[in-house]
Amino acid sequence: MKILVLNCGSSSLKYQLINMETEEVLASGKYERIGEQEAFITHKACGKKVTINHVALDHTEAIDFTLKQFTNPEYKVIDSLDEVSAVGHRLVHGGEKIAESVVIDEHVIDVLKEYTDLAPLHNPAGIMGIEAAKKVMPNKPMVGVFDTAFHQTISKDKYIYPIPYEYYEKYSVRKYGFHGTSHMYVSRRLAELKNENIENLKIVTCHLGQGSSICAVDGGKSVDTSMGLTPLGGIPMVTRCGDLDPSVVTYIMKKENMTVEEVDSLLNKESGVMGVSGLAPDFRVIEQASNEGNEKAELAMKMFKYSIASYVAKYAAAMGGIDAIVFTGGVGENQINIRKDVCKQLEFMGVYIDEEANNMRGEEKKVSKFDSKVEVWVVPTNEELMIAKETERLVG
Repeated sequence: MKILVLNCGSSSLKYQLINMETEEVLASGKYERIGEQEAFITHKACGKKVTINHVALDHTEAIDFTLKQFTNPEYKVIDSLDEVSAVGHRLVHGGEKIAESVVIDEHVIDVLKEYTDLAPLHNPAGIMGIEAAKKVMPNKPMVGVFDTAFHQTISKDKYIYPIPYEYYEKYSVRKYGFHGTSHMYVSRRLAELKNENIENLKIVTCHLGQGSSICAVDGGKSVDTSMGLTPLGGIPMVTRCGDLDPSVVTYIMKKENMTVEEVDSLLNKESGVMGVSGLAPDFRVIEQASNEGNEKAELAMKMFKYSIASYVAKYAAAMGGIDAIVFTGGVGENQINIRKDVCKQLEFMGVYIDEEANNMRGEEKKVSKFDSKVEVWVVPTNEELMIAKETERLVG
């Protein structure tokens, strides 16, 4: 079975075509600037990487042109589109109404529309991708894999907010959590690597990247996670603030005479480690400056690492123990010193990192010492493969 995985942004399209028999990525790429005259696609297949300038005024045209690349004689990976069995869509917010991966129908689209206020950038893009795929590949079964679905196993006492209950009843204000597909993939992959039943494992997964979240996975199920109603909560990120005393927001709004939109932009796009350091929104730049003695950069990095360690310790308490910590995401997989320093703060829990083993980037590897009471692993995430597996499971 060959499955096409789509991840649609408002003006972009990421894709992979995966052969599920071997889990090989046959083709992958990204369409950018959809809707503009400068639109272009970067396509990889058969060991080749090509960039093609091609105007796509909407996602339908982008998907149509993308599919033609699969049968292009220069780097053909299939003989016809009949070989594509199904389409898996990466979707973000299903609220409380979608608690697992689902075959897409009109109900799913209605739910995406209903929760657009909570994911204004992602849900409309997801709908566009679904509608476009329908037009280009009519009658192909499609599956939606939601970022929020994995966290629907969190108990109510952990997802409810301590505000008047009426706001939960009226507006569904609660913790939802995100990066669920990544947390699900790396926790299951760790169980495979350890050759153990995931039902017997207590794992804290640390998805660290531009957006970052921590998740407590007990027996294969999410029991708590750091992001909340939106992806703004939890640990500080590159440009997002993470958890704050709510009065910080109202205080700054009054002092600066800011609108809701302005303070929302401040917290999402101008805060986090970038906001504290005053540097470019890139962990590599900020960490380098920290190593060179930049005090604000050093402060930002300490803040970031302390927050991660605090959440790991919190989730160890939530699960009544912890067997493994997993680092994933662009930062978690590649920033050696961040992994090391986080684990150093957890030595009181018996976490001992092997600095020699940890001196690598992007590998699937155990990086803790043999006598560490808690294993530490690096497991590169593969959300596309997880989406493909869920799609295969539902339509296979």
